[in-house]
Amino acid sequence: MRPDRHLGRQRGAVVIELALVLGVFLLLMFSTIEIARLMYVFNTAQEVTRRAARSAALTDFSDGAAMAALRQHALFRTDAGALPLLADLTTERVRIEYLSMDASGALVPVAPLPACPLQNAANCTENQNGAACIRFVRASICAAGGPDCTALPYRLLTGFGPGMANLRVPTASTVVKAESLGYRPGVNTCL
Repeated sequence: MRPDRHLGRQRGAVVIELALVLGVFLLLMFSTIEIARLMYVFNTAQEVTRRAARSAALTDFSDGAAMAALRQHALFRTDAGALPLLADLTTERVRIEYLSMDASGALVPVAPLPACPLQNAANCTENQNGAACIRFVRASICAAGGPDCTALPYRLLTGFGPGMANLRVPTASTVVKAESLGYRPGVNTCL
């Protein structure tokens, strides 16, 4: 028996073992990366709504530029664009709603909005459960405009992932109490 003849067979076995182990290793590695990204996206979606709601409670809703800056800030950006690692989450997808509370305690969207924060303060002084009194702000992430809020699709980074093809980013939503709504005495009066 020649020793190099067995060595050639061993080399073939090593290549086959490497191919099998490397395939399983790469599948586990890319699945771990995708699951970590998924958790990042889910947590970041909730943080985006928290930041947007908190800022909207303090920002003048009648100032379009301030509202655009608020949405950019909520997405951790200083310009228009998408959230890193989630290209579908843009400033247009951050929905901000101003809500009143009726006598039964249900939150109802305020429509039409008061002309300015001072008008809202007057409306709330007149009737705090009135339909024109903004008492709460809700920020959410929605795929489409309109009355319904549908979840954004989750796009896989690696292109594959067992059972992850139909995942959606949750419609994260945060409700906070309306605060100043950007009112500053003597600065932004509309009455």
